[in-house]
Amino acid sequence: MERRTGGIASQLFGGLCSFWRRCMFGVLSAGRVPDHIAFIMDGNRRYAKKRNMAKGDGHKAGFSALLSMLRYCYELGVKYVTVYAFSIDNFKRQPEEVQSLMDLMQEKIEELLQQESIINEYGVRLHFIGNLQLLTEPVRAAVEKAMRATAHNDQRVLLLCVAYTSRDEIVRAIQESWRGKGKGIQASKEVKASNGVIARTDEGPNRNSIDILDQHSCKDYLNESKACSTNKGAKNAEGGDDQQGHNNCRETEIISCNGVIDICDGIRYKEGELPTIKLVDMEKQMDMSVAPDPDILIRTSGETRLSNFLLWQTSTCLLYAPTALWPEIGLRHLVWAVMSFQRHHSYLEKKRKQS
Repeated sequence: MERRTGGIASQLFGGLCSFWRRCMFGVLSAGRVPDHIAFIMDGNRRYAKKRNMAKGDGHKAGFSALLSMLRYCYELGVKYVTVYAFSIDNFKRQPEEVQSLMDLMQEKIEELLQQESIINEYGVRLHFIGNLQLLTEPVRAAVEKAMRATAHNDQRVLLLCVAYTSRDEIVRAIQESWRGKGKGIQASKEVKASNGVIARTDEGPNRNSIDILDQHSCKDYLNESKACSTNKGAKNAEGGDDQQGHNNCRETEIISCNGVIDICDGIRYKEGELPTIKLVDMEKQMDMSVAPDPDILIRTSGETRLSNFLLWQTSTCLLYAPTALWPEIGLRHLVWAVMSFQRHHSYLEKKRKQS
């Protein structure tokens, strides 16, 4: 009887808290609600030490705090939430601790996919951000499964940064941008004809190799290739002298030839010239390009350092650093952060437009 009475009281209290929370969020919604909030979940180990708990128990308490914070954010109307779950630098910890965290990560990812989880309740799509190749094979498999399972969700978005640092993200974005821009000169970009023989100049790392593709005349080769376009001057290549054949098959006259001759007016560089990587090219390759820049960054435990997290994306966002450790974070911290954001929104928006 006492157990039943206690259960009823607990349900009543929970209902009252939920009603009070919805009323508060209704008031906050009268102002500007942030689209994207990012969290640095700092203090799990200190929380465990403070309460004489095992280190792993501190991270488990941190996961419970994450679920509560996700519910608050999604109820408020925040679409994007990003959390710094595991840094590349964390691999420098003791091997047994790293393995314990990997096992815990796999377990919690599988929990998120359960039918009654917050992911399914709010239609959340999961994105895992970072250098995922650094993860153990079981965790990487769980990550890929989670992203596939939630790919159809479009109501809310949760970005989990694992095996991540901002410097690593920037470096990989530059590398991908270079591959996209540089493939026109690294692959067979320049096609030349010399003495009636078609050759491909390879301007890759060696920059000095020439492939002989065919011992036919330029005109014969173009006739044998499907969907190969030339200018009207190429019609005179047949029966002409070597110089004429060279002129008829020079680079500016050849557009495409079944992927073998890959010359495009839009991708042409002078000898020795390197392609230019623009800001927009790099930002497209960033892991975080799937979400807008954060409006608020919350780091618990009172630290105001970014710790190599979203360095590129947080130049104009509000930084809030409550002294509470991550497992201690609560609704009041989120409300205060949103109120501070609303108070400074016009200034932040002005800075964002200027950047």
